[in-house]
Amino acid sequence: MIKKLFFIIILVLFTNNLIAEENIVILKLKDGDVKIELFKDIAPKHVERFLTLSNEKKYDGVVFHRVIDGFMAQTGDVEFGNSTSENYDIKRAGTGGSEYPDLKAEFSELPHERGTLSMARSSNEDSANSQFFICFKASSFLDRQYTVFGKVVAGMEFVDMITRGEGANGEVSKPDKIVSLSSK
Repeated sequence: MIKKLFFIIILVLFTNNLIAEENIVILKLKDGDVKIELFKDIAPKHVERFLTLSNEKKYDGVVFHRVIDGFMAQTGDVEFGNSTSENYDIKRAGTGGSEYPDLKAEFSELPHERGTLSMARSSNEDSANSQFFICFKASSFLDRQYTVFGKVVAGMEFVDMITRGEGANGEVSKPDKIVSLSSK
């Protein structure tokens, strides 16, 4: 009986760990690795898109084109923001997306707090595509208006080292980039 109970406990712990690991991605930046937990149960379509583009290596080399100190760092323009692509254009970075259709909003009650990963969009709430941002600090004015789909669980100090932009829009003239983004 005790052997069966022990086996069940080990099995449950192992299964929970596997489920947790499949919701983890590693964002490799110039200064270090950032571990991100994705919220499949909260924003399944956004997580699916993020993982698709990540697995296709579309985010590798993409610049942080908009970085506002005390607010957030935005990246993910796989069309014009990929520094390794012939379409790279820093002046157009932030205006493009992926080849896939835009996503319907998956707003939730999750707050935009330090380390939150959220999808960028235009004024149309159903226009999220590939761009995302990471919050440097709590930004409650975004709550229930942007889709939260993940959170930094380790390495936020490396996000804090991303080169800041200038002006109200946070435009970055010599931006840092995503070295790689991969599933754990």
